[in-house]
Amino acid sequence: MKNNIGFIGMMGSGKTTIAKELSRILKDYVLVDIDAEIEKGSGKKISEIFLRFGEVRFRTLESEKIRKFMAGKKQIISFGGGAFEDEMNRKIILENCLTIYLKASAQEIFNRIKAETHRPLLSKNFSIERIEEILKKRETNYEKADVVIDTSGKSPYDIVVEILKVIRNG
Repeated sequence: MKNNIGFIGMMGSGKTTIAKELSRILKDYVLVDIDAEIEKGSGKKISEIFLRFGEVRFRTLESEKIRKFMAGKKQIISFGGGAFEDEMNRKIILENCLTIYLKASAQEIFNRIKAETHRPLLSKNFSIERIEEILKKRETNYEKADVVIDTSGKSPYDIVVEILKVIRNG
């Protein structure tokens, strides 16, 4: 068994929600949200970092946080939607986490996040087509996860039950 449990997938796939729910059950694990850690460390919202400094700066901060937390054990980690695109991030995450890809259709993601305004990649041209475009680009890497769970139409409870079965069957 790997040291940590890590969630990857598109924005709106449920990474933060499922990580929180799982941490309520696996009480000996520490909950880590990489985006929240970036905000805490920089004193700025993710959307502000994107706007003022660009995606490249954000990805640098993201990689630094990932390297920092991969040194730990017994963590449930929610990674940003694009974190797994970077080859070094992907390598270190796969080595140190039971990596779970929370998969959802573009329509499902759109429905979940259409009212949210803090998503930098969707600030312009927000549509199902834009989500499909990003998904298509990232799918190959997401599929490299140890486990793929389709979240479409499932409650957080059902998804956590599925994850617990995977963990217990090792």
